[in-house]
Amino acid sequence: VQLVESGGGLVQAGGSLRLSCVASGSIFSVNRMGWYRQAPGKQRELVATITSGGSTNYGDSVKGRFTISRGNAKNTVYLQMNSLKPEDTAVYYCKSTSLQGTEYWGKGTLVTVSS
Repeated sequence: VQLVESGGGLVQAGGSLRLSCVASGSIFSVNRMGWYRQAPGKQRELVATITSGGSTNYGDSVKGRFTISRGNAKNTVYLQMNSLKPEDTAVYYCKSTSLQGTEYWGKGTLVTVSS
């Protein structure tokens, strides 16, 4: 499975961005997709995940501000980010997990929120 993220960029605090992740390859095996982020000097953390059945899970710091969704083709996952804060600045990574537990990561897209 190959994952390609897009949609990152520079935005002012309070603004919005939408990230996209497109999966290719053996996508039939993908069970869960999600977004993680890593800020400079910090560990990678959960942002949001969504299962093939549509169940979602969010990190505490983004609840109520970010929304994860899947495209109709099921090989695309989106992250709508609203009310962005400077502390949301990070590289955002897309991850897929197969039914067997195999994980794949994208290369990441940088989101910078200015104050």
